[in-house]
Amino acid sequence: TYGKGRRGRVWSSPEGVNLYCSVVLRPTIMPHEAPQLTFLSAVAVARAIERTTTLRAEIKWPNDVLVAGKKVAGLLNEMCAETDGINFVILGIGVNLNMSAEQFPDDLRHPATSLQIESGCRVARAAFAGIMLNELDKLYAVFLSSGFGPVREEWQGRCNAYGRKVLVSDSGNDVISGMFAGIDADGALLVHTDEGLNERILSGDVRVI
Repeated sequence: TYGKGRRGRVWSSPEGVNLYCSVVLRPTIMPHEAPQLTFLSAVAVARAIERTTTLRAEIKWPNDVLVAGKKVAGLLNEMCAETDGINFVILGIGVNLNMSAEQFPDDLRHPATSLQIESGCRVARAAFAGIMLNELDKLYAVFLSSGFGPVREEWQGRCNAYGRKVLVSDSGNDVISGMFAGIDADGALLVHTDEGLNERILSGDVRVI
């Protein structure tokens, strides 16, 4: 009844048109590795979009999925952990499937869309959910057996900013600009600045310049 996004932002969630779900995982990893699961869920959503529509999905660091440069899905992970291990991680997934343009709020921070708007076809919600969860299950099995490396490689191949110049801001204030150099093993953003420095960024909003 009330969708939420990163940093407590509201996620517009009208009834009966989109997919909003939470998946509970209990991986045997250390707490500092939990952010890697956000990237895993983003890849699963991108795969599901491409399996159910003719659209191409891109991923925006740290937790958005884009179609035609506009946000179509957001991911939010929350964790319950102790110092030496994780009790559980909740993967929150919201995908705009069948929203009309009129249903989007006027005060969106970034351009947004839905799969129906972009493809012209209504998406079957249960079928999309099943495909997405199946892709998530496959990726999670790879993650548990082979670590973050394979997921990280696919995520970078789908990233809208990889190898391009970006501006990173935090709370609306410009922080740094440079070439997007991917993500490290912890999921932190890597930027090669104009001054020749390699910066590691843990939070912020990224815009391709």
